[in-house]
Amino acid sequence: MLPVKSNLLPIVSGFFEDDWNNLFDWSNRRLTATVPAVNIQENPDHFIIEMAAPGMKKEDFQIELHKSILTIKNDQKSEDSITKENYFLQEFNFHSFKRSFNLNDKAVDNTNIVAKYHNGVLKITIPKKEEIKQKPAKVISIS
Repeated sequence: MLPVKSNLLPIVSGFFEDDWNNLFDWSNRRLTATVPAVNIQENPDHFIIEMAAPGMKKEDFQIELHKSILTIKNDQKSEDSITKENYFLQEFNFHSFKRSFNLNDKAVDNTNIVAKYHNGVLKITIPKKEEIKQKPAKVISIS
């Protein structure tokens, strides 16, 4: 370890506190996974949640709605069957994740939620209730 510790950003701090003897030993490096990135759109008739999840299959996801909380999770395990031979660097890693979204019962129609997975993106469409859908402006004629 270096004799200097840093209170800088965590990435910089982690670098300075690194074990210099193992700096180039790539087998000890593991990339830490975070939850997949999400985009949320609002359209006049519905909300759309898009989750970037490349390399997965639709069977890998579990989507639940319980008490107005929409939960997307994946309990994927590491591919231990891949041999470690002949690899100089192996960064492919599979981690479980869980994302939850609080849905407003007064605004969304929980009974007609649709989910599709295509080209690495999980897309969940949540329709709005008729009462809150944006309606076109009413033109009032002048007499």
